[in-house]
Amino acid sequence: MSHNKIILFGNGKIADVLFYYLKNHSEYEVVAITVDRYFINNSKSWNGLPLIPFDQIQSEFPCIDYKMFIALGYQDLNRLRESKFIEAKKKGYELISYVHPDAGLPLDCKFGENCFVMQNSLIHPKVTLGNNVFVWSGAMIGHHSNIGDHCWLTSGCNVSGVVTMGKNCFLAVNSTIAHTVQVGNNCFIGANTLVTKCTDDDEVYLAESTKPFRLNSNQFLRMSNFSDL
Repeated sequence: MSHNKIILFGNGKIADVLFYYLKNHSEYEVVAITVDRYFINNSKSWNGLPLIPFDQIQSEFPCIDYKMFIALGYQDLNRLRESKFIEAKKKGYELISYVHPDAGLPLDCKFGENCFVMQNSLIHPKVTLGNNVFVWSGAMIGHHSNIGDHCWLTSGCNVSGVVTMGKNCFLAVNSTIAHTVQVGNNCFIGANTLVTKCTDDDEVYLAESTKPFRLNSNQFLRMSNFSDL
């Protein structure tokens, strides 16, 4: 049996994204989909592939012949994806990582199992990613930084150099972690936030949403030179 045949855990939007990349930009062949029985809803297939309850996946696609990828989102600060990561390991499955061929990952970058690195990310040398870390396009990770297990770095976020990040953190769009900062476990770093000091565990950082201008769009166009540009 080819070791490039894998099972994808998930049938939601994140699984859709991973399925696209694995199908079109990898040497892997996705042969089956698995989710918890509760989420199958009488469907027997997904994207043309057999949809198998997770509690019976071993009998139909045994771990000796197939590998797996957990394609879940950042629900509950990545704890859902973490729990399925652990369950799959207990079932004996090797969990692959997927790095897009155009990600430009430095040769010395170390990463664990079930990691996902999208194209057009910017990762410097001497970076370490733990297990189950997702890095989306446009994210930047500076040199000598260490990202803990089960973290999620969205598009456009910035992790400066020599940063240590704990487990189960979420960085939203355009968030920035300053140089040498230590981020605790289970931290939520919201969109457009700037973190310049070390954090404790379980902290939340939010930036105020931009308020609407006092004029509506038609009034703004009349009083500005926008239409002349």
